[in-house]
Amino acid sequence: MRLYSGPLSLFTAKIRIALAEKRLPYERIEVGWSLERRYEPHHPDVVALNPKGQVPVLIDGDLAVYDSTLIFEYLEDRYPEPPLYPRDVAGRARCRQLEAAADEILFPHVWTLIDQGFYPAGQGGRDEARLASARAGIARFCEERDKELADRTWLCGDFSVADIGTIVMLNAAASLGATAAAELSNLRAWLERTQARPAVAREIGEMRAFVQRLFAGPAQKER
Repeated sequence: MRLYSGPLSLFTAKIRIALAEKRLPYERIEVGWSLERRYEPHHPDVVALNPKGQVPVLIDGDLAVYDSTLIFEYLEDRYPEPPLYPRDVAGRARCRQLEAAADEILFPHVWTLIDQGFYPAGQGGRDEARLASARAGIARFCEERDKELADRTWLCGDFSVADIGTIVMLNAAASLGATAAAELSNLRAWLERTQARPAVAREIGEMRAFVQRLFAGPAQKER
């Protein structure tokens, strides 16, 4: 297998964690990325394989699969052990909904923090109103997940794609200053459990190290 991957792509991070959890070997192909130009120009293979021109793209034999959710589902169908979805129909539906919520409800707020707080400011400067709205949206999401985790170790029974999608987005939010409130004890305990999993810890560590190198001074970069 081959995975076209971006060093700070949150959606690719989801797949890297899933591949590690399933103990599947693969070749990791990093696409071009820079702080100034982002993913421009797009990798020609990715443009050819994905009509959206985005990572992640997974190649397994003659098959190319893009979109992190579709890749999750493909991996589960093709390599079902260990499972990352519940076995029962209702549980799988709930799991899909929670993973979709991380992508479609949480990520837009995280993206605002990235666009307005991580990348260099444009001519108009930072949009503080947008940033405040995004932080409020993330706080609401955290409150909802704290309720979901009452009397639960993981979001969907065993560790699943719902946990993977949620931890990737919440970790990115926390790295940009939007951390879960201390009183959300269910969520905080879940964060500790999730971040302690080797696949998750490795992914978070690699992304943190990349950012540290990115913003390191010239003297540090020469070492």
